[in-house]
Amino acid sequence: MTVANIAAASGEDVVPFDVTRAHKPVFLALVEARARYGRARPAIVDGDERVLTYDEIIRASLALGHALKKGTRPGESVGVMLPTGAGAVVAFFAISAYGRVPAMLNFTAGAAGIRAALRTAQIKRIVTAHKFIELAKLQPLVDALKDDVQFVYLEDVREKLSPLDKAFAIAGQFLPRLVVAQPAHDTPAVILFTSGTEGDPKGVALSHRNLLANVEQVRAHIAIYPTDVLFNPLPTFHCFGLTVGALMPLYLGIKAVFHPTPLQPHEIVRRIKATGATILLSTDTFISQYARAGEQGDLNSLRLAVCGAERLRDETRQLFRRKYSIELLEGYGVTEASPVVAANQPGANRPGTVGHIMHGMDYRLDPVEGIPNAGRLVIRGPNVMLGYIKADNPGVIVPPADGWYDTGDVVSVDQDGFISIKGRLKRFAKIGGETVSLAVVENCASALWPDHCHAAVAVPNGRKGEQIVLVTTNPEASRHDLIGWAHNHGVPELAVPRRIVHADAIPVLGTGKTNYKEVELLAREDARAAQAV
Repeated sequence: MTVANIAAASGEDVVPFDVTRAHKPVFLALVEARARYGRARPAIVDGDERVLTYDEIIRASLALGHALKKGTRPGESVGVMLPTGAGAVVAFFAISAYGRVPAMLNFTAGAAGIRAALRTAQIKRIVTAHKFIELAKLQPLVDALKDDVQFVYLEDVREKLSPLDKAFAIAGQFLPRLVVAQPAHDTPAVILFTSGTEGDPKGVALSHRNLLANVEQVRAHIAIYPTDVLFNPLPTFHCFGLTVGALMPLYLGIKAVFHPTPLQPHEIVRRIKATGATILLSTDTFISQYARAGEQGDLNSLRLAVCGAERLRDETRQLFRRKYSIELLEGYGVTEASPVVAANQPGANRPGTVGHIMHGMDYRLDPVEGIPNAGRLVIRGPNVMLGYIKADNPGVIVPPADGWYDTGDVVSVDQDGFISIKGRLKRFAKIGGETVSLAVVENCASALWPDHCHAAVAVPNGRKGEQIVLVTTNPEASRHDLIGWAHNHGVPELAVPRRIVHADAIPVLGTGKTNYKEVELLAREDARAAQAV
């Protein structure tokens, strides 16, 4: 079935969805945006406040891309290891302009994680920058990987641009179609990697059509105005940060302000105020920090604050409403869908849900034993990936069967089409024959101790199959208090964790999501320590 979008009913000016606008390569879509919005229009504000116009982005991409293509072949994956900023965007388009495929690498994944990504996507070269490696203190990572891959530094390439590289940049400024590659819209445009929240990362191949269709879906879902300024602190190795945070503003003619890391709340609040940003992209983990870092009035310029990648807690929503009079919009996406699948809208914002599904998408709910009135969400649409690239079959894209992608998320859909995420199928525990959502466990802890962070995992229990362990930053957290809260709020005692582990911080991935593999290690270490006593 397809759920009708109700953006028009909310009074927003939206552009009707037209998937044919996505039938082009991503670089030529940038060239068309320049023609539409103006060569000299400021498009990017970098982390050092440097402003780049459309002309400057295209010229830099053409020159850099011509230099970078040497030693590579069309269709080859080229790694990009850069923070959010103009350098990452230019590298993305430089690689794409000449028919290569950028592969966005998560530099927080460690040497083993990156090495696995290199093998999976058959990456022989990584584009990075000396300044980034120095500031991020990543030299040990580079040293660990230098025998596996060639590192190419942007500063070195710029210094050694040949007259031919510069000539291609000049010619491409005026006659881009004579200079750049023109791959089919249904061929790979980028390789991203799953977060590895619960398992080994996989390569996700997204086509030019996938990326551009998702931009069009967002434009048809939420009104975007020429006067908007989008603030993006999310990494470009994260699909939300890449598609919505970096590509969408360029294609829709709105200025994008980049910040190299989401981990500087005071500086981010200052820059939002200074740049007059009207749209903020974030996750619950990060935006709750921004809310606490700012003073009343600091975020008054924002008209939209959109959260994805993880559940938006009621406590975060209430804090923003109370302190800044801003209604947060929660959305839902997966890398495999480029990424946006659903989102709430101004005038159609229902807390506790992720809103309506995007235009052009179909979905079905497959039944899940033990979970009534909900199902496993399976999706299809123009934004759904070409397929996975797995470690056991490097470089080979395996498409989803008949175009349907199983998200692994259990959801319900109400009569108005609002989607509620119950949790990942892997995030349910079997306790004494009953199915318990670990998300519910975390919700209970967040409601009782809103000023702390919490993560719940299920670990083996010989007698009852599994037991739930809550890892929390609240040093005073007790099971007794949780039992009392559960009784008073009608929550079954099965949803009360069997054990509580105290930690200084909840492990997170570079995307801001909880790192459940690390949380489970904490839980298991605590269990071993308890047994040793």
